Amino acid sequence: MLSKTLRFVKKNTVFCVALLAALITAFIVPPDLAYLDYFDWSTLACLFLTLAVVCALRNIKFFTILARSLVQIAGSLRSLFLLLIVITFVGSLLIANDMALITFLPLGYFTLSAVKMEKYMAYLFILQNISANLGGMLTPFGNPQNLYLYSYFNIPTGEFMSIMFWPFLLAIAMLSLACLFVKNVKLKIEEDFPEKLSRKKTLLYLILFAFSLLIVFRVIPFWVGLIVVPVILFFVDKESLLMVDYPLLGTFFFFFIFSGNLGRIDAVNEFFSYLLNWDTLLVSIISCQGISNVPTAILLSHFTNDYHSLLLGVNIGGTGTLIASLASLITFSEFRILYPGHGKKYFWMFTLINVIFLVIMTLTAKFIFLA
Repeated sequence: MLSKTLRFVKKNTVFCVALLAALITAFIVPPDLAYLDYFDWSTLACLFLTLAVVCALRNIKFFTILARSLVQIAGSLRSLFLLLIVITFVGSLLIANDMALITFLPLGYFTLSAVKMEKYMAYLFILQNISANLGGMLTPFGNPQNLYLYSYFNIPTGEFMSIMFWPFLLAIAMLSLACLFVKNVKLKIEEDFPEKLSRKKTLLYLILFAFSLLIVFRVIPFWVGLIVVPVILFFVDKESLLMVDYPLLGTFFFFFIFSGNLGRIDAVNEFFSYLLNWDTLLVSIISCQGISNVPTAILLSHFTNDYHSLLLGVNIGGTGTLIASLASLITFSEFRILYPGHGKKYFWMFTLINVIFLVIMTLTAKFIFLA
């Protein structure tokens, strides 16, 4: 029992921290009816629905088959890097950064293994991680913190995308430049693709995915989705409902309690309000380095109306330390599982490359995007 508990805590560190933070603040602000106002039920519902549908698509190998087909286009190691990063980048736009990494990191591992280029594994995983974190910044559903801020501040979709458009282009340019450090070695990839897609299930899941996106864009009420999507998946693929990242949902749930309670403590309220009045962008970026971007978005949203700076901060702040983003922890965990014994090398390379991205994007945001 103890070993299982330790494994759970190790695998879901941020969830456990969120739970502990909620419990501690609950002693300061005892539970009452005001707790019900802490939660953004629309965000929780949208996140659950998109994760469930994506799990169903993964179960029929939709993303794997699609990605493998694209890999055949690559003729060199550098092209392969670019292709895998683009796949992850686009995937984070459509299916959220954490699900893009879970889907496409193994593809990168097996592809490099097939061409005997394992020495580039850490570099590929790091660039895929950055591409997932920064690629998802353009859309409201690309990153969990985006979905929350989009809903919490009721940001118009056009304005949201205009805020993130130039940082998005900068991220593309930097990732493309990073691929130039990869040798342009010629590759010949020959693989059979025995997997076949079920046309009926593919069509059904794509319809449900589109349905979920309409809920994200507030065209359909979220409670309708909570009835329709789970019922259909229960009869077609109930396993997908079990595969949903419930600790991620739980992290949101407990940080809603934590941030809500902090907002009711006068001293804390004054402190954060002072800091955010000083510089919302820098405070949010620094906060991400210590408690990650999702909790930062939830916490700081209660103390500022400057969602423009906050939105930039929690997306750029996803680079930097290993705990700056939930997606980074997913990548590190996958790397250690798929390529054991190289975790230390990965950590130092990850930190160096991410700090470079963090510094450049922070300075650009501060003196150009917000100028």
